[in-house]
Amino acid sequence: MNLDLLIMSGYGLYVWSAFIFTLFNFFVLYKITSKQFDKEYAKFVKKYNSLNQNQITLANKQSTNRTFVRTSVAHKI
Repeated sequence: MNLDLLIMSGYGLYVWSAFIFTLFNFFVLYKITSKQFDKEYAKFVKKYNSLNQNQITLANKQSTNRTFVRTSVAHKI
């Protein structure tokens, strides 16, 4: 392994620490967002399951509900 790649003419410590800091923050943001999404999805499912047949038909006609349900499957992949 080439040591110059890690040292980067003396800037390696700054570059690699900034890179690690950024990746760490992306990971934390992903986990927080995922947790919030799961809570909101649980609320949606709870409310959607308590609807009668007429309300379900009306909800299925709304594009927002169809999009939310469709994208929730991709979230679990």
